[in-house]
Amino acid sequence: MSGLAQATVAPILPSRDLDASAAFYGRLGFEVAGRYPPPDDYLILRGHGLELHFFAFPQHEPARSYAGAYVRVAEVDGLHACFAQAGLPRSGIPRLVAPEDKPWGMREFALVDPDGSLLRVGARP
Repeated sequence: MSGLAQATVAPILPSRDLDASAAFYGRLGFEVAGRYPPPDDYLILRGHGLELHFFAFPQHEPARSYAGAYVRVAEVDGLHACFAQAGLPRSGIPRLVAPEDKPWGMREFALVDPDGSLLRVGARP
């Protein structure tokens, strides 16, 4: 398949409050790359070589969220250590779950944001 450009993917996640999402992810090292007011009501964040998109959904219920993405990175422990500086709890919403080696051959950690969106971050050990 020659001639194909390298692709990147950015998850599009729900946000009850785009300013609150920007502030939460700002604590994790992301910066606002784009903020679009209504009627678009959309947010783009970039950090750590990742890009995350958010759409406004004020009625969203975090505990019932099924939104998420699997993010493959070169190495998970350094990124987890960076996120851990935000002091997130290990359970509940939001939360940051420590890295561990999985039986399917990946080392992974999980981040759940205040809107209940799951980012599972993994790399080959």
